[in-house]
Amino acid sequence: MRRVSALAIGLVLASAPALAQKRAAGAAPPTVAEAPLRAHLSFLADDMLEGRGTGQRGGELAVRYLETQAAAIGLLPGAGKSYRQSVKMIGTRTLPTSAVSFEVGGKTLAPKLGTEIVFNNASGKSRVRFDAPVLFVGYGISADDEHWDDYKGVDVKGKLLIVMVNDPKPTAAEPNRFSGKSLTYPGRWMYKYEEALRRGAAGVLLIHTTESASYPWSVPANGMSKEQFHLAGAGNALQGWLQEETARALFAAAGQDLDALRAKAEVRGFKAVELNARAKVAVDSAIRPVEQFNVAGIVPGTDPKLKEQAVIYSAHWDHLGIDSGDGKPDHIWNGAVDNASGSAALLAMAQAAVRQPARRTQIFLWPCAEEQGLIGSLAYVREPLWPLAQTAADLNLDSMNFVGLTRDIGVAGAERSSLQASAAKVARAMGLRLAPPMPDLGGAYFRADHFNFAKAGVPAFNVGSAVFSGDGSFEFDHEHGASSAKMVGFKDHYHQVSDEYNPAWDLRGMVQQAQFTLNLGYEVANAASMPTWNKGDPLGRIKR
Repeated sequence: MRRVSALAIGLVLASAPALAQKRAAGAAPPTVAEAPLRAHLSFLADDMLEGRGTGQRGGELAVRYLETQAAAIGLLPGAGKSYRQSVKMIGTRTLPTSAVSFEVGGKTLAPKLGTEIVFNNASGKSRVRFDAPVLFVGYGISADDEHWDDYKGVDVKGKLLIVMVNDPKPTAAEPNRFSGKSLTYPGRWMYKYEEALRRGAAGVLLIHTTESASYPWSVPANGMSKEQFHLAGAGNALQGWLQEETARALFAAAGQDLDALRAKAEVRGFKAVELNARAKVAVDSAIRPVEQFNVAGIVPGTDPKLKEQAVIYSAHWDHLGIDSGDGKPDHIWNGAVDNASGSAALLAMAQAAVRQPARRTQIFLWPCAEEQGLIGSLAYVREPLWPLAQTAADLNLDSMNFVGLTRDIGVAGAERSSLQASAAKVARAMGLRLAPPMPDLGGAYFRADHFNFAKAGVPAFNVGSAVFSGDGSFEFDHEHGASSAKMVGFKDHYHQVSDEYNPAWDLRGMVQQAQFTLNLGYEVANAASMPTWNKGDPLGRIKR
C-alpha cells in the first residue's frame, strides 16, 4: 500500500478550498448519473414504503432513507446537527356524525355528507358547533393590483361564506384581467380558505363545478373523506365544498338565482349578498398531533462572501400513503412519478454536487406534506433554515419526465424573474430550447412547493413542470410521438394507485431534467449577483 505523509495530507487539505473555488468558477457543473437516480426511485416508490403517506409509517421510512442517503453522499446536516426540520401539524378526520344544514325560507335543507357536501375542520378542535348567517361573496377575492375587492364594505366575521372558485373571467375590454386565461393565485381554493380565515369568517364553502375546479366532484369528495393535515391553528373551523345543484337549491330557497349572482360577481364593484339563511354546523373530528419532517442537506459554498447566500433545490418526499383498500387488491398509492422521481433526482444531483461545490452554498431540501397543501414548504419559509434574504432561488422538481429524451424543457414561472434568462443560457449550452409559454389554465404555478418560496420573496419555479394545455398537449417536446403520448397519458395515473415504478422506463429524460436543474443551480450559485424579480410582477413586490 502506498503511504502518504502527514505533511502531504496537510498540504492537500490546506489547498482544497482554493482548488474548489477555482473549479467552481471555471469548470462545467458536475454530471448527474442515471444509476443512483434509478436506484433511489425504485426504492422510494416500492410497496415497502407504503406510499410515503403523511403521518404514516411509510413516511417515516422515507425520511429515514433520505437522511441516511444524504449523510452517505456527504451532505452536511441542514438543521443544525440534524438533517430533519420538525414540522408539527394536526391530523383531522371528519366523523360521520358531522352535519351542516341550512334554515332557509321556512324549511331545512340538509345536504348529504359525501355526495352533496364535503368539509373538514382545520381549527384543531375535535368538536365544532356554530349557528351563523350565510353570505355569498362572489369569488372571495381582494386584490389591489386588479382593483378588485369582493369583501369591500362587508363584515364577514362569524359568518359562513359561500364562494366561487377560479377568478373573474377576462372580457373584451380587459382581455388580461386576472392574467387572461391563466389561473391566478386568488383563483385557487387554498387562497379562498386563507382569505376567509384572515377576515374572521366562521367557515367557507366553495361551489363546485367541474369546469371551474378543473376536476370532478369525486376529487374533493375522495380527498376530504380521508385524514387532512394542517399546521396547528392554521385553518377554518369549517372549510369544504358544496355540490353545484345543492348550492342552486339553497340559493333558490333564499329567493336568489345562483346564475344571476354569478353573473353579477363577474363585474368589478360586486357587493356581497346576504342570503336569508342560517347555517347550523356540527363537526365532529378525530384529531391527532402529528410531527413530520422536512429533510435538508448542505453543500457549503467556496467563496468567502457568497457562501453566505444559498440556492435551494427542492422536491417533496410525500405521497398519499396507504388506505384500507375497501376490498380492492391495491391500496398503496406509490407515487412513483409524483414525487419519488423528484426526491430521487435530488439525491443523484446532491451526489454530484458534493464533488464540486459552487461559490454559493447549495441546499438540497425534501419538504414534507406537499400533498396536504404545501405544508412542509410553508413551515420552512416561516422558520427558514437559511435566511430568506440570503436565498438566491428555489428550483423545484415535481413529477419528472419518465419517457425519454426531450428537445425542450419547461420553465413555467421563470418568466417572472431573471431566472428566465439564466434558464435560456443553460438550455442553449445543453442543446435544449425552452418550451413555449402556455396559458396556466389550472394554476400549476401555485400548486407546488416553490410557490411558498415565491410568496416569501424568493425567485422560484418548478423545473420541467407537468403543465397540460387545454387541448391535452404536454409542454415537453419529446423525440418520439409515442413518448409524448405516454407523458400526456400520465394524467390518467395522477393521484391513482397506478402511479407505480416501471423498470422499463427510459430515464434519460429524467437525468436530462435533473442535469438541467443542477446546471441552472450552478449558473445561479456562481453568478456575480442573485436573481431579481421582474418589475411589476405581483410576487416581486415582496421585500427580502
